[in-house]
Amino acid sequence: MTTAVLGYSRVYNKVQSKISSISVPRIDWKIIFIAGFLMCSFLLTFYIYQIIDLTKTSYSINSYESKIAGISRDNKNLEVSFAENNFLAEVLEKAHEIGFQRTSSITYIHILNNSVAKAK
Repeated sequence: MTTAVLGYSRVYNKVQSKISSISVPRIDWKIIFIAGFLMCSFLLTFYIYQIIDLTKTSYSINSYESKIAGISRDNKNLEVSFAENNFLAEVLEKAHEIGFQRTSSITYIHILNNSVAKAK
């Protein structure tokens, strides 16, 4: 053997003797794999639950928005109706103050056949 290899082998033997004196804890890979699998399963289940809850929430928001739009339309119609009724009440009150009266019957003017002007 060459001196470089012998030098490395001496260093290797010294390091190996020191490493063998240190106790390294043994890792049980089976438990780590089972724990990882259970954690992945739990996270996947939680993710699916969150997606379902998000979908329900978006549908309920959509239904609430449509209800709000319907109520807003009804509110606009009621505002217009109230304005018309309020205006009509004011007009009737003014007409009564001026002295207008309701008519009981309507009579029309009859034009005779031998009148001055004729419509063609």
